[in-house]
Amino acid sequence: MKGSESLLATATAAGIQVCFANPGTTEIPLVEAFDQVPGVRAVLALSEGVVTGAADGYARMTGVPAMTLLHLGPGFANGIANLHNARRARTPMINIIGEHASWHQPADAPLSSDIESLAGPVSGWVGRTTSPASAAAEFAEAYRATLGQRLPATLIAAADHMWSQGGEPAAIPAVPARPAVDDQQIAAIAKLLAGGSGRTALLLGGHALRAEGIRTAARIVATTGGEVLVERSPARIERGPDVPAVRSLPYFPEDVLRSLEGFSHLVLVGARTPVAFFGYRGMPSFPLPNDLSVRTLADTDQDAVEALRALADATGSAAAEVPSAERPQVQAPEGTLTAASIAAAIMLTQPEHAIVVNEGISSGAAYPAIAAAAPPHTELTNTGGAIGMGMPAATGAAVACPDRSVINFQADGSAAYTVQALWTQAREGLDVTTVICANSRYGILEAELRRAGVAEPGAAAASMTSLAEPAMDWTAVARGFGVPSSRAATGEELLAALRKAHAEPGPHLIEAVL
Repeated sequence: MKGSESLLATATAAGIQVCFANPGTTEIPLVEAFDQVPGVRAVLALSEGVVTGAADGYARMTGVPAMTLLHLGPGFANGIANLHNARRARTPMINIIGEHASWHQPADAPLSSDIESLAGPVSGWVGRTTSPASAAAEFAEAYRATLGQRLPATLIAAADHMWSQGGEPAAIPAVPARPAVDDQQIAAIAKLLAGGSGRTALLLGGHALRAEGIRTAARIVATTGGEVLVERSPARIERGPDVPAVRSLPYFPEDVLRSLEGFSHLVLVGARTPVAFFGYRGMPSFPLPNDLSVRTLADTDQDAVEALRALADATGSAAAEVPSAERPQVQAPEGTLTAASIAAAIMLTQPEHAIVVNEGISSGAAYPAIAAAAPPHTELTNTGGAIGMGMPAATGAAVACPDRSVINFQADGSAAYTVQALWTQAREGLDVTTVICANSRYGILEAELRRAGVAEPGAAAASMTSLAEPAMDWTAVARGFGVPSSRAATGEELLAALRKAHAEPGPHLIEAVL
């Protein structure tokens, strides 16, 4: 076998089914190998930011890594922003970066770069192929690393190692289980909850936000007192009539401080200590009340759901009834659109078991506030703050779950970063409905200017927050990429457009004009 063929054969044996790709010359041996070694579906994207964001969305939904195929250092660099988000989401994926032939690398050709320096900050593991014979084993090591660390892994594959004969498929290594939580740690938290030393909040993150984790945490606080909170911008959260409604921490640090007032203890369950997105004058990096003690039940590497089960047993909560909460009443939107009415229209029309990819930025907070009233669904959010993840992640989620509708609640400014994802959605016939919140401005920057005391921005500042000159025609953009589109300016129009989109197969885009 060629090195490329042995690598793909090993990927297939490991259960990898999809490779999101934007290849170039150095990747041609792998491009050819997809026809020689069946089993891995190649999905082409027009930009590397779509490739990496789609792999992130795919793995968040399946738990199985996708591959990416990227062209040398510059191609990888184009995808780094969404790899940053994937790293923050603890997403497994394997990036294959084509590299110059080993004997050509000393020539410093125009596309040569220090790939390791680019890959290191967004990868848990970085390696290089050393020969055609070892390429499959080196891929297997990347596979083990990405599932063991739950971080992206990057393998730099020299072209001659891919095109040369001598490759052999490698054995698939065992993936280590997540570290268990120490029994003493569970006992200490159980004692804290039983001690009556003040009100406690369980802050859930990561895998703890699956339905079972939320239900188990709700049983615990129903028995011991306190509240279940959710980290800001979770990688994935499940909601539905049988999942208790939980409150998310807000964005700005002063609001986080207010949210945590009245609690004596904050117990982290698969979540990090809350940290402000930015350093604001007069605000701490960790917005926690001074009298709040922070304890950890399970860190981000440990099995948080198993830790919650053990804590439920230790507190006598395992058999407790899951508390029911009053669901918000949401009215059908009428008249001029707002962020709240767009969220309401999405919620009222979404099919059961939809996947909602929320990159609404300034408009996005309106959806989680009412999502408890929606049918069962999964929400994915922007974990790392690098904008442009929504359309790609929705694409990957739709590839992962072809039997589920995907709704992309999308800000217009961040959509412009990776709008090429629409082309992949059209090419693959993916069931993605994109709702563009078209306010023609960077709303979050306007909010930050106000926070900085700039009540009336000058001409230069105003020009850097406005997207209105010229205004983007999202319906024309979508049609140009092969996606049917429509425009809605009222609640009634948006409801009708959403119902129509959900009734028809394939992708759709709706420009919701604010």
